[in-house]
Parts: sequence; C-alpha cells; structure tokens
Amino acid sequence: MRDETLSEDKTNGPPSSEQYFERTVDQAVTAAVLEAIGPTRRQVLLGLGAATLSALVADIFPLRTLKAFAADPVGKPEKKDVSIGFIPITCGTPIIMAEPLGFYNKHGLNASVKRAAGWAMIRDWTVNKEVDAAHMLTPMPLAITLGAGSVPTPIYMPAVENINGQAITLHVKHKNVKTASEMKGFRFCVPFDFSMHNYLLRYFLAEGGVHPDKDVQIRVVPPPEMVANLKAGNVDGYLGPDPFNQRAVYENVGFIYKLSREIWDRHPCCAFTVTKEFATTYPNTFLAMWRAIVDATHYASDPAHRKEIAKAIAPTNYLNQPVTVLEQVLTGTYADGLGNIKKEPNRIDFDPYPWHSMAIWILTQMKRWGHLKGDVNYKSVAEQVYRAADCDRIAKELGYATHQSTTTRHVIMGKEFDPNSADAYVKSFKIHSMA
Repeated sequence: MRDETLSEDKTNGPPSSEQYFERTVDQAVTAAVLEAIGPTRRQVLLGLGAATLSALVADIFPLRTLKAFAADPVGKPEKKDVSIGFIPITCGTPIIMAEPLGFYNKHGLNASVKRAAGWAMIRDWTVNKEVDAAHMLTPMPLAITLGAGSVPTPIYMPAVENINGQAITLHVKHKNVKTASEMKGFRFCVPFDFSMHNYLLRYFLAEGGVHPDKDVQIRVVPPPEMVANLKAGNVDGYLGPDPFNQRAVYENVGFIYKLSREIWDRHPCCAFTVTKEFATTYPNTFLAMWRAIVDATHYASDPAHRKEIAKAIAPTNYLNQPVTVLEQVLTGTYADGLGNIKKEPNRIDFDPYPWHSMAIWILTQMKRWGHLKGDVNYKSVAEQVYRAADCDRIAKELGYATHQSTTTRHVIMGKEFDPNSADAYVKSFKIHSMA
C-alpha cells in the first residue's frame, strides 16, 4: 500500500509534527490490523485505499485513545487541582518550595499547599480526606497503616523529603551540660510520638544510661510552639525540627547541643505521603505529584540552590521565618548559640529514596518503646508502606541516579543496624519500655 498517510499535502505543505505523529499512529495500527486478518481479507482491504482503510479501522479500534496515550504515555492527571498538607518546618522543603518554584506546574498540577498547626492535624486531614496528600514524619505512615494511635488507614510513603535536619536544643542555662547522664530530670519536648525526633532522642538518652520514660519527661509540643516553651522555662530542651533549633539561637534563648546527624548521619526525617485509596483512585494524579516531589527534592539537594529556596519558603504563608534563619539551616553555616560559627554542609540534606531498612529501624523503635504490640512482620510492612522500587523508577524517568537494593546497613551512634536481624536488635537493648 502506498504511504498516503505520510505524504506531503500539496496544498498546505509538509505535515506539522502533530500531524506527522497522528499519521504515524494511524499507519502503525492499520499495518497491525492488516497483518492480523490474513492474506485474503488483506487483499480486499488494500483495494480500499489508505484513507478509507484508516477510517474503517478507526471505527472498530479506539485510535483516539491510543493517540492520546502515545502522545502522553505518562497519563494526564485525573484531577489537576490538588491540596497538600504541610507543617512549617525546613524538613518539608521540597513539598513547600514545589509550589512557588513551579515544580507542581511543571508536572501538570495546580497544587496548593495547606499549612497545619501540628502533626495530629496532618494525620486527621489525611484520614478524613481533607487533603489529597501530606507532608508527614517518616514514622507516621507506618503507624497510621498499622493503626497505632489512629484508625488503621493504609498509607503509601513514595518519597523521603529530607535527611538529617534536626537537633537537640537546650536552654542557655544548660550551657555546661556535656553528656546525656547530666540530663536526668530534664523536661523535653518532641513534635509527635511517632516521630524520628522522639525515637532519636530516646535512643540518645538510653545510650547514655538515661531511661526516657523514667529519668526525664518527654511531651509532645507542635514545632511552632517549641521556642516559646523553651523561653518560658516550660522545657529544658527539645529534639526538634528546624528552623526552630536555629530560631532558639536567633532569639538568644537556646543553643544547639547536638545535630541529629551526629546520632545517625543521613537518617530520614519527613516524607511525602498519600493514602492507598487516593493512589489507586487517581493513579495519574498520584504519579504527577510523585514526579514533582522527586524532582523538587533532587533540586533541593544541590547546595547551590539553597539560598534561592530559603527566600522562596520564608514568606508568611509558608514558614513565616526570617530568611537569615532559613539560610543558616539550609546552607549549614550557622551560629550555634555558644559563640561559634559552625560549617556543617550536611546539617540538612534532601534525598527522596525511602529505604526499606529505614522503615525497619523505625519499626524496631516503635516496638522497643511499646508503640507496637505483638509480632511485627518488619519486612512486609516496610515494603507495603515505603515505595522504594517505584521511587527509583520515577527517578530513572527523570534522569536521576537509582539504587541496587532497597535495604542497607545503617550506623546509629557507632552501632551497625542490620535490617535482616530486626527481632534480635529489639531484644538487644537493656533500656526499653518494659525495663
């Protein structure tokens, strides 16, 4: 058959790229149909001519749908207008900055970020479908999925937002404190029970011989209220998210005792999450958000972009913080409250990959401190909630590096954690909820 579908239009000149694309699809489908129907019928249909044959095929085959899919194999979002809940902390930088810096728009979404007062509000918004996606602490999707502290709701965690990015901040009156053992009797606050802040603080104290449920007090305080509580003397310190560690220094009320990376370097902190229901009901919208977040997270990982990002997320509707405070956090050049200027470029970093081994470690600490009862299938829960393999697929599509495995060994305060020996790890601790 002569290739009439791709011939030049003598009236209007060469076909446009769109016309060429559509005609290529027509030709490919027609050729496939002719190949499938056998030589006798093929001979009859060939006599109809290309235009008539294409029209006949279109009547029985969904060419329009095929062309739409071929033109956009990713699939257009089922809903472009989406809302994403967030807490005003630097840990949520990719989710927040993706709005003013255009990453949601780049991936076909009209997204708005919605600020919450605390993590319980984020949890409730998610479970009650008041937002389409949410910024969460990395333990939260595990806890919500398992029904720890909430109604069981399957949650997907497609991407980590930040790694590191927390600190133990103490009141200025405790400048002489050097060790955990000197903190007995302290009153601490953390942003949520199911948080890396809580689990890292507990780990640090217990390694120093301090029982976090007997020797100190730990209570939940929303991040924006931490500095005020420190200033009022309601607490002696907190392991909290930035910018509230740096803000305590800025207001001359606290000092940075220890960065969380000194407890576990490259630990996860916050994450991008959706309910399983949303992901399956709006798969293209979910994937568009996922791509936007992975893209934004990699952008944030480049130190050259940090000052631009600080300016973008500083306004009232986002973090409502002085740009200088955010720059100190994001660049890692900061005042520590003890008269020193520190340079820690890895104070906070951004890596979207949700290692299953991170989830397993978190689950061991939930088990250790009585947040989970009974037997736990660590590996199964990690694979269900943390979408590591698919995150790598998204990263590869966007041109970013991928990983050889979904698990690795992590070092926490000098001790190696093997995700394949989770039960033995839990039992190895002398200080735990029942001790």
